[in-house]
Amino acid sequence: MKLQSLFLALALALMTSAINAQQFDGGVATYQSKTSFDFENFGGREMSEQMKKQFAERMKSRLEKTFTLTFTKDESIYEEEEKLEAPGAGGGMRFMGGGFAQGGIYKNIAEDTYARENDLMGKSFLVKDTLNKLDWKLEKESKMIGQYAAFKATAVRKIETSPFEAMRPPRPGAEADTTETSPKEEVITAWYTPQIPVSQGPDEYWGLPGLILEVSAGRTVILCNKIVINPKEGLAIEKPKKGDEVSREEYQEIVVEKTKEMAERFGNGRRRGPGGRG
Repeated sequence: MKLQSLFLALALALMTSAINAQQFDGGVATYQSKTSFDFENFGGREMSEQMKKQFAERMKSRLEKTFTLTFTKDESIYEEEEKLEAPGAGGGMRFMGGGFAQGGIYKNIAEDTYARENDLMGKSFLVKDTLNKLDWKLEKESKMIGQYAAFKATAVRKIETSPFEAMRPPRPGAEADTTETSPKEEVITAWYTPQIPVSQGPDEYWGLPGLILEVSAGRTVILCNKIVINPKEGLAIEKPKKGDEVSREEYQEIVVEKTKEMAERFGNGRRRGPGGRG
């Protein structure tokens, strides 16, 4: 362990000095995001293994994504790479009626601002707020991620109830069951590299003494697999500005309301099925 720590320290010193030797304007990092699906809490108890397998295949494009983070010291934009849909895969959250799409995540550390353009059922919203802040704890563990020496950090955050809970069918006896509760907090594990001297990171993560290369949170893992410093084509960071301006809390309330409406419509449609069966 001591030899490994020494190696990482030497690698960090050499590579950081190499970056500092050139003018640093920023860069573009590519991330792979993978999320495991919670079948049990989405009606999976009533699904056969074959149905689960088919559903998982259809959901793969939604659970495995590629993103790019374009960043400078103060600003960043985290955007999903566009890709063609396979025939029959179904694009976006179309089951909600009218669609649900999220734009890139803009962060400005110097101004403590967050912005994102979201489309919900044909209406555009501009979500603007302050940055989400985590109380990071710097750990002693380290490892190499590609050519970068990375160091571990952890944080604990409260888990927000997903608006899609409204679409879950109630389980028999659920009203009387008060013993089963969801966890209220989760541990976020991140790996950052001081070799890239910015406090940026993927998704809404930021605030560490170096670029965040890997994040594990709940069922999602985000891993950086490519970084280009000072790209020849330059850096394009455009602040989102389209849509009705709302705060995070206001937008969450809108999503919950619309989701409940869709759940009620879906439930009514099932009750009016052929032969009066759901």
